[in-house]
Amino acid sequence: MYHAETWKEKATLLISILWPIMVTQLSLYAMNLVDTMMSGRVGTNDLAGVAIGSNIWLPIFTGINGILLAVTPIIAQLMGRGQKKEITYSVMQALYLATGLGVVVLLIGSIILKPILQTMGLEAGVEHIAMHYLIGLSIGIIPLFLSNVLRNFFDGQGFTRITMFITIMAVPFNALLNYGFIFGNFGLPALGGIGAGYATAITYWIILFLSILMTFRISSVRNYRIFVDWVKPSLKAWKKQLGIGVPIGLSIFFESSIFSVVTLLMGTMFTAVTVAANQIALSFTTLMFMIPLSISMALTIVVGYSVGGKKLQAAKQYSVMGVLGGILFLATGAVFLYLFREPIAYLYTEDPEVVAMAGQFFIIAIFYQISDATQAGLQGALRGYTDVKIPFLIALISYWVIGIPSGFALSAYTDLGPFGLWVGITLGLTCAAIGFFTRLRIVQRRLEGKVTDTKLV
Repeated sequence: MYHAETWKEKATLLISILWPIMVTQLSLYAMNLVDTMMSGRVGTNDLAGVAIGSNIWLPIFTGINGILLAVTPIIAQLMGRGQKKEITYSVMQALYLATGLGVVVLLIGSIILKPILQTMGLEAGVEHIAMHYLIGLSIGIIPLFLSNVLRNFFDGQGFTRITMFITIMAVPFNALLNYGFIFGNFGLPALGGIGAGYATAITYWIILFLSILMTFRISSVRNYRIFVDWVKPSLKAWKKQLGIGVPIGLSIFFESSIFSVVTLLMGTMFTAVTVAANQIALSFTTLMFMIPLSISMALTIVVGYSVGGKKLQAAKQYSVMGVLGGILFLATGAVFLYLFREPIAYLYTEDPEVVAMAGQFFIIAIFYQISDATQAGLQGALRGYTDVKIPFLIALISYWVIGIPSGFALSAYTDLGPFGLWVGITLGLTCAAIGFFTRLRIVQRRLEGKVTDTKLV
């Protein structure tokens, strides 16, 4: 990476870092999309079961990944300050931390998973599929967390193409494994929706293997001697990473969990058809969200690098470019979503009742996606400044004090029914966007006030 000077140079650098992240995120989500689409072809119960299982796992995954995401701004700022020798130590400590977190998730999951599913009052077939989908998925939890640390290590230095290459290599394996485990091809058992969990877990192992291989094969990465120069685990280093990572993880958890809670509430309040329609709408709109999310991740890198090098004006300019870019993309995508909402739904299922309801969910999604794009970009910029504690509180209040309660009330006590839950999501995301914008302006003005030498900006 380098410190760009003009707007044009900054846009070029941002795009060069962004597009591989974008391809990576779309490829990763393609794996989830394949899970959902193939499961839906087996039956509505399989689609609903995978939906429930995915939405129990998603907030846990995104929360832990958010903790590990601390590696990205830490490395970006070390790079900006020219302190490359400290990078190896930080990455090795993050790998130890990821392993520990994986073990904790597995232990807790083995205790509480069954009681959670039993208390939801799901149809028997849906509960069985959700349970065993997650059991299969659990085989890949630790390698997933380890590979995410290595991804953040690559990305924090601006080497986003490495992650892109790894993910593109893994996607075909995931599709073939799903085709085998779900439908019983290649001599594998036909497990239906449950098979998607095992296919995804094996794919996580493949991604970890490729990630480790890259640390030895790419010269610019090999110089850090990851997995060669082992260091002792350090509670002090873990505390530093957790101090940044936990607020990030909780913020991401609070955001992603509102979608999961909505799906779980759908499962307890409405029919399998409603759950399936909700999952289709969430699945495709989340695919669209991968672009603003990629912009958010790229912003963390370039803003962090600029802040580390005390280029505060550059950090502000990157923030403006990224946030507006995300809004523009989803505003354009909203038109496409409105025009083709039912044909999109037919990609997932042939049930006309599910398709009709999914189309109605898509219309509401058009409105919440604009707020979602805005808050994502703003959070990415704030992480680049390593300002994470106040954004965590903003996320908590917006999503769990405003979004979920208002959505439940609208769903339970008005004629909106299941659509009321999505209105609540929109309200929560809008409040978060306003809060993050206000916080970003405060952080920028505070840092600018500390810098008196104009040569530094």
